[in-house]
Amino acid sequence: MSGSPDKRSNEEAGLKPEVYDNGNGFSEVVGAVTEEKIVYDDSRKLGITGSVFLILNKMIGTGIFSTPSSIFAATGSVGISLLLWVIGGILTFCGLSVWLEYGLAIPRSGGEKNYLEHVYRHPKYLATCVLASQMILLGFSSGNALAFGRYLLYAAGNELKDSYKARGIGVACVTFATLLHSVAPKWGVRLFNVLGVFKVGVLLFIVFSGFAALAGRLRIEPPNNFENAFAIESGEGYSGGGAYAYSNALLNIIYSYKGWENANYVLSEIKDPRRTLTIAAPLAVGGVTILYVLANVAYFAAIPKSDLATSEVIVAGLFFKNVFGDGAGVRVLPVFVALSNLGNVLAVSFAHARVNQELGKEGLLPLSRFWGSNKPFNSPAASLFLHWLVTVIVLLAPPPGPAYNFIVNLYTYPGAWINSFVAGGLIYLHYSKKENWTSGWHTYLPIIVVFLLSNAFLALVPFIPPDGDWNADGYPYYVFPVVGVVVLLIGAAYWALWTKFWPAVRGHKIVSERVVDETGAEVIRYRKIKTT
Repeated sequence: MSGSPDKRSNEEAGLKPEVYDNGNGFSEVVGAVTEEKIVYDDSRKLGITGSVFLILNKMIGTGIFSTPSSIFAATGSVGISLLLWVIGGILTFCGLSVWLEYGLAIPRSGGEKNYLEHVYRHPKYLATCVLASQMILLGFSSGNALAFGRYLLYAAGNELKDSYKARGIGVACVTFATLLHSVAPKWGVRLFNVLGVFKVGVLLFIVFSGFAALAGRLRIEPPNNFENAFAIESGEGYSGGGAYAYSNALLNIIYSYKGWENANYVLSEIKDPRRTLTIAAPLAVGGVTILYVLANVAYFAAIPKSDLATSEVIVAGLFFKNVFGDGAGVRVLPVFVALSNLGNVLAVSFAHARVNQELGKEGLLPLSRFWGSNKPFNSPAASLFLHWLVTVIVLLAPPPGPAYNFIVNLYTYPGAWINSFVAGGLIYLHYSKKENWTSGWHTYLPIIVVFLLSNAFLALVPFIPPDGDWNADGYPYYVFPVVGVVVLLIGAAYWALWTKFWPAVRGHKIVSERVVDETGAEVIRYRKIKTT
């Protein structure tokens, strides 16, 4: 399809679509005319700087300020904890290489949705429905919203435990983010760019404060955590766990690094994707990896082991207290961390709402026109509302207690299954002659295999019973992997209803239609064709 798109509908143009099988597992509708084109000018598209901060803002959220507690609690070793953060960075670069290859070959918004559709064509539309279920039901901002509330309360001198007060503040946080992106989308982008610079500054401040702590500038006795750093010890709140504990620790680290794929979700809104993505993504991921490792060194330099293991979300707050004392700094600095959490909520809602919108535009969801609409502010307001709704439900549903770790694991876990299939699909594309696969980026086989095996490990090991108490986190160990798999199975059930049951009852079939969307990109839309 080329040339200027026709702004009329198929019916207005007098065209009757013809259906044929294109040989790739999709039935296509030819003779289809494009939808009315809404042009995004270049001022709405992201360049290298905007893409760097889009990635940074999703990567640097609550994770690095909170999850080091659970990592050390699971391993019982300072050295192993630091090593796992390095491994997390390596795995992130492996995943980034896989996504770069897919993204430059299929430069459309939607991320892994497009990649799974390209590889897994049989049964038709199954991969699309499974991923849609994961993206919609688990693509929330609850973890960062909760941390935002808890850090604000900590700054105000309130108790550290999880409470509905903190969750209420979290609801206000995600409400602000979605309203801003809906009503003033340019200002939403500008704000998360500003907060991106700010949160890098906060991390740098922690790193340099850590160097000061190593030099002995502390308000407490030096914890001397680096003596026998690789020894596995047991103490209050921490001990060396088995495979389950290590998989949980790595899931938490993957959560902290998550966001490296953020630009792939909005490729249609990025200027010159090939140049922008290959510069912005490695720059962002490399910088974050270095900052994460050094920040962990800072925490260990200033926080005794038992305090670190039991600090839960408020790791950075405890660090500030031990380095600067109980003065104004210990109240002001946690506010900076809260603003970092806000930046992450802004970045996640920006990206995930656009994935939801793509699913709506394609006709995959009920009320598709509503979810795919850009009305009334030329922004995905309806899809932002869907993201807000899921985030609020997940934020408020768990009872008070260890909700943060549960939310983190639930958010991260299903992605291990998705990433495994994406990586396996790339191996197939490399070695299948009939695919004729080409891309502006090449990922070498060992890198793909490392990414595939690490995600398979994260997908399977959480089902293995842990050493010790099965309810140590306040809920049975198998809850989050079971819920994660159930969400993927819900997608499979929706596929059966959408493509098999309702077509049989109502006398139609689902076919795909290639059209030009509002950004000018050729994409697939799903529609119903009467058979009776």
